[in-house]
Amino acid sequence: QVQLVESGGGSVQAGGSLRLSCAASGYTYIYNYCMTWFRQAPGKEREGVASIVIGGGLQYYADSVKGRFTISRDNAKNTLHLQMNNLKPEDTAMYYCAAGSSYCSRGDWMGTYNYHYWGQGTQVTVSS
Repeated sequence: QVQLVESGGGSVQAGGSLRLSCAASGYTYIYNYCMTWFRQAPGKEREGVASIVIGGGLQYYADSVKGRFTISRDNAKNTLHLQMNNLKPEDTAMYYCAAGSSYCSRGDWMGTYNYHYWGQGTQVTVSS
């Protein structure tokens, strides 16, 4: 049984930093699948934030977070991280960790259809 458990969310002022973590268990890591952070703000669609390709280490980022967020994976601890710096109020959302169930690429890593496994989410609130 696959379980993804996020942690690290909280409330910060604009310009601050947070580090999200996602502990994964029961998931079989397959080369060229992605592990990805998504977020969803109230009244908005879920959107891809950052992704890392298993095995190759390629990383993909949404334009809105490039240069501010960094995704990484601790293989030994089966943990996915998202370092978020220079946070802005528009980053306020529920953040979800997702583990891929199909091959992903630069063109489709944001597609939620690529992910069968999801965590319960962790809330990030950025005040101005």
